Amino acid sequence: MQKQRDLDITWQPISLYFKNEPDKENTRFAWYERSHNLLRVMESIRVREGNKAVQNYYWELGRRIHHDKNFMDFNLEDALISVGVSSNHVAAYEDPTFDEEIRIRMSSGIELAGDDIGTPIIAFKDPSGKKVGIFGPVITRVLEEDESVKLWDSVVTLTTTPGFWELKRTRTEKPNFGERP
Repeated sequence: MQKQRDLDITWQPISLYFKNEPDKENTRFAWYERSHNLLRVMESIRVREGNKAVQNYYWELGRRIHHDKNFMDFNLEDALISVGVSSNHVAAYEDPTFDEEIRIRMSSGIELAGDDIGTPIIAFKDPSGKKVGIFGPVITRVLEEDESVKLWDSVVTLTTTPGFWELKRTRTEKPNFGERP
């Protein structure tokens, strides 16, 4: 989609650890903490290596988490090396100095899409140049290229339609991530 519509994508964090504020007794606390700490690494990469490196890191996490079904214990240093960034970014995993930047970037998305949403949030400029955002789309499988373009164009049309608010339906199938890219 990025190439088909000449999109300049900037990957931004949304910390469900910050958004949901789970207590330590929450059965998913370790998950929230791990996902947040991976965002710290993302911000370290952004500062030192730029947005393209952030995209590569994000995609590598997706491969390991969704395709390999390994969220809690994949080797982070290995993941960094595999996308060609410094393994020194591992130090950011437990470095709270990145938290303020995560909050600032996350707030920008929530201001556009609303607080009663999750992730993903996408944002872009409407035809008048005003920045708009929306939660989603959430899909269960990778679409063929022509279908992806139609979906993107539909999302843009809906998001930039004055008064458009929401579409939603019950999930009827589990995600199918297809072959590991």
